[in-house]
Amino acid sequence: MNPRARRFDFLIWGGLLLVVATLLLAFLLAQLRQRAGLTKPLPVYGQIADFTLTNLDDRPVSLSDLRGHVWAADIIFTRCPGPCLHMTRQMKELQQALPPASQAKLVSLTTDADFDTPAVLKTYADRAGADTNRWLFLTGPKTDIARLAIDSLKLTTLEKKPEERTTPNDLFVHSTIFVVVDQRAQLRGVFETVGEGIDSQRAKAKILAAIRQLERGR
Repeated sequence: MNPRARRFDFLIWGGLLLVVATLLLAFLLAQLRQRAGLTKPLPVYGQIADFTLTNLDDRPVSLSDLRGHVWAADIIFTRCPGPCLHMTRQMKELQQALPPASQAKLVSLTTDADFDTPAVLKTYADRAGADTNRWLFLTGPKTDIARLAIDSLKLTTLEKKPEERTTPNDLFVHSTIFVVVDQRAQLRGVFETVGEGIDSQRAKAKILAAIRQLERGR
């Protein structure tokens, strides 16, 4: 092989080795950052205002009961003909995926407070396989639910007019997002979970990652 060809081969192989070494270094740095908890802190979207609602055991639950815990929340109603069953299955998957040592809570608000009494919520929770020590179902006065859902958690809920309903149970338009709140009652994550192009498993992974990050204090 002449010297020019040998030099060309050296440059090709040297370039390939440099690319491989760069990729390996980037991977190792990412692993080190992850292990050291150096992920970028989650943004703060707002502060959750104090509230008192009622759980499925007909007992009051207030913000003070959730302080010190990371929690994920959504808004549903039990006779929903639309996305609520899918959202509840997703919340069940979060419940199953959280490690036993995690102190995180899950919260489902109802937007149909007139129908979703504590007894109705209890039946719904049992059917969903909810661990009610971790997963709270909350009802209460409509104004109190709206204040928490809309003003603090940035969840939409709007009652449909009778002429807009396509079925008897087509009662509300509401958010299909999950939100995550930190131990200091700050809104830190907003995650779409339903809709065209949404990968529910990827959404779940993002929510779990946010919960883990906040439980590490970031």
